[in-house]
Amino acid sequence: MKSIKIGLIGYGFSGFTFHAPFMKTMDEFSVVKIMSSNEEKVKKDFPDKEVTNDFESVIRDADVELVIITTPNEFHFDMAKRSIEAGKHVIIEKPMVIEAAKGDELVQLAEDHGVMLSVYQNRRYDGNFLTVKKLIDDGVLGDINTYEARYERFCPVLVGGWREKAEPGAGMLYDLGSHLIDQALYLFGMPDSVTADVQVQREGGETDDYFHIILAYGEKRAILHCGLLAFEQGPKYKVHGDKGTFIKYGEDGQESELKEGKLPEGADWGRDRIELYGTLYTESGEEKIVTVPGAYANYYKGVYDCIRNGADCPVSGEDGVNTICVIEAAIKSSEEQRTVNL
Repeated sequence: MKSIKIGLIGYGFSGFTFHAPFMKTMDEFSVVKIMSSNEEKVKKDFPDKEVTNDFESVIRDADVELVIITTPNEFHFDMAKRSIEAGKHVIIEKPMVIEAAKGDELVQLAEDHGVMLSVYQNRRYDGNFLTVKKLIDDGVLGDINTYEARYERFCPVLVGGWREKAEPGAGMLYDLGSHLIDQALYLFGMPDSVTADVQVQREGGETDDYFHIILAYGEKRAILHCGLLAFEQGPKYKVHGDKGTFIKYGEDGQESELKEGKLPEGADWGRDRIELYGTLYTESGEEKIVTVPGAYANYYKGVYDCIRNGADCPVSGEDGVNTICVIEAAIKSSEEQRTVNL
């Protein structure tokens, strides 16, 4: 197996938590350089790898094949563009870009240079979402009429950081909204219209911490919700079809384990707790459904197959652009208090 050589840009929460662990455990990849201002932190995990503050030195390194961009959102476009122009394959942490038009430019640029452009949407590989997708794909729920997915947390006090500042691409709509929107589009495609309410609810807040989005697909509705003042959280997923309903509580456990410093390996990785198994309701009664194990590593396996074997990209640049199109429509809908047709 010929490993793909990586330049990792950024070693903050995203780079450290969601990307580096897979570079440590997967033979398909090997790190060449890491761009970070915190060399001491990087060296604890990658003692023999080069650490630099110079982005140009990463993309001009002939050994680097794939650049992974985990910087704040406002830097995604410029760094991705320069990487593609240097002939590198690129993964951009979600959200892909701030403006859909910029995403279109990157997609075309990647096509012109013959390189892969992908967006890191790891939540496609959450166990709870994989379970929902399997039930829908297998026809267990029949024709879906209502799909609900949400992020609810209780974070009444601002914690600081760029995501809470009044800056382009900050706020929960671009952050957690990117996940919920991508999942809905992965299941159902682009909607006919978007109706949204986007608000700042917390005292002292500068950017959105609440949204409620309705995606219309003919008579079908996908309802996406986020709030940071939910002392008691509701179901993560609630899906209604003409054959049954599926309700699932609880978040996928991979993030919490990665935050604890655990590596994504072993037979039990990604397995849900029994008490969090979702419930299927049909005319036959109630049934607990074993959660499909979560597998963030499958994203990176897809990236490897794409680059080395010519397989389809696991999350394409076009997918990333579509998510931003919906975010832009949601902002417009909320500001103008109307439904926006796509």
